Amino acid sequence: MKIKTRFAPSPTGYLHLGGARTALYSWLLARHNNGEFILRIEDTDLKRSTKEAVQVIIDGMRWLNLDWDKGPYYQTERFDRYNDIINHMLKQGTAYKCYCSKERLDSLRQISMAKGIKPKYDGYCRDNHLHHSPHEPHVVRFLNPREGSVIFIDKIRGYIEFSNQELDDLIIRRTDSSPTYNFCVVIDDWDMEITHVIRGEDHLNNTPRQINILKALGAPIPEYAHVSMILNNHGQKLSKRHGTSGVIEYRNKGYLPEAILNYIVRMGWSYGDQEIFSIDEMKNFFTLDNISKSASILNTKKLQWLNQYYIKHMSPKYISIHLAWHICNAGYNTNNGPNLLDIIQILAGRCNTLKEMAEQAHYFYEDFTEFETEAVKKYLSPIAYKPLEIISEKLASIVDWTVKNISNEIKSAANYLNVKISEVSMPLRVAVTGTSKSSGIDITIYYIGQQRSLKRINAALALITKHI
Repeated sequence: MKIKTRFAPSPTGYLHLGGARTALYSWLLARHNNGEFILRIEDTDLKRSTKEAVQVIIDGMRWLNLDWDKGPYYQTERFDRYNDIINHMLKQGTAYKCYCSKERLDSLRQISMAKGIKPKYDGYCRDNHLHHSPHEPHVVRFLNPREGSVIFIDKIRGYIEFSNQELDDLIIRRTDSSPTYNFCVVIDDWDMEITHVIRGEDHLNNTPRQINILKALGAPIPEYAHVSMILNNHGQKLSKRHGTSGVIEYRNKGYLPEAILNYIVRMGWSYGDQEIFSIDEMKNFFTLDNISKSASILNTKKLQWLNQYYIKHMSPKYISIHLAWHICNAGYNTNNGPNLLDIIQILAGRCNTLKEMAEQAHYFYEDFTEFETEAVKKYLSPIAYKPLEIISEKLASIVDWTVKNISNEIKSAANYLNVKISEVSMPLRVAVTGTSKSSGIDITIYYIGQQRSLKRINAALALITKHI
């Protein structure tokens, strides 16, 4: 049997980490078994689905490099197929028309709730055979079995049983002739020959309903695996409502796709004690057997640690491709400074994200007009004037502009002034970068360049002069 999986998001919002993890697990199961991975857009919620959300989902999948073999399929393009099957079910007696008014249904719900009973449709039209006009508004309901149970073995949670008495005759077509989510999912999984459905545990209650429809159609039933939720630091399910970031926002924040994938694969799945996984290792090792039932908690610090690991250990050439996006976003003119491979060499060990790296790289490409206030107070006091004046003269005298020669001149200035090297290097750092934090001052000055460094030192001297 060829393994076929699918990722089927609803385009009513962005792709957050929980959805990305479902996509990753489905993708990995297919890749591990040389199967097929399908992307399907479940856009039956016509009021809330948007083209923008569809694009954000696709952009997120592409950024994560979760390629699909078929699709994307759109449910709104398959309404004729769904309605043909519903019409066939009406003829076969596995579905029926329901003419109950909204008022009757509301009343039924209120009575059930008052009695402390779980609200569900009472089957009035299932048993009522009164004549109705062909044009009278109605919905179509699935004729759910009243006896027995739905039993299936969840690949993560094991034996699961639902009594059919707990399930009502769900609506499969609305009064406007649009089919409903639970029905469309069933037909899509059938038509697309999906063998394994991996999704969040919040879909668990949908599974017995969908299995009953599949049985009524004589269709094969996929294997199901319901993964636990990912919770934020407050124990809430990840959602836009609670300020959860979407996948594309993580890109905007400067995370690498490899770090995101490594992080989310471990949010519920394990392979021994291993923490760092290449994409090839994920594909080789992944099975549903090692997925935990427990909820996972989003840990931003661990994600940052992973991201820095990948920044430091992946090919600088590859990192530069992603860094270029952030540099371009910042509007820097890279013709005014070092190439990105040099920036990565200088800053990789200092930055958790590529956005942070781009922000720290600004002084290599752009002159600044203001110094960091606290850095000025601490390092550009009048006592710093003489060290800056001396080091300016020494840097100006360098003919062979190398990191070693720059380092030697900084040491020479400190020796000449008979002060600690930090009493020269720290005012110098603030003068040429505008801030008190940077990588090694010698290599920083080297890449800023001789003339630009001297110009900035003169600006710092002018600033000090104002306060003398």
